[in-house]
Amino acid sequence: QVQLVESGGGLVQAGGSLRLSCVASGRTFRTYDMGWFRQAPGKGREFVASVSWSGTYTSYADSVKGRFTISRDNAKNTMYLQMNSVNAEDTAVYYCAARDIHASTYDYWGQGTQVTVSS
Repeated sequence: QVQLVESGGGLVQAGGSLRLSCVASGRTFRTYDMGWFRQAPGKGREFVASVSWSGTYTSYADSVKGRFTISRDNAKNTMYLQMNSVNAEDTAVYYCAARDIHASTYDYWGQGTQVTVSS
């Protein structure tokens, strides 16, 4: 299994930037695809972005495409989400998730980190 811990959340003004981090421990980090999900107040959890185990392939939700960048540093067992030009709709708890490359679902989740965008 893998353990995930998010950090970097906080209060940021609309139009500003924030970088989230997710540190993984446990089984080899490189064998997991990684993703960011978020849950806004009163809403369900939604997909934000993902990155393959190699870091070569990335995917983004349309709502964040062009504004957010996902990346990973396997040497540091860390995944990042660079959030630029944030807006009020980005306010949510952001969760780090991991999926074994042989699995079909994300089975491991962090505790989440709160991102609040002020207007």
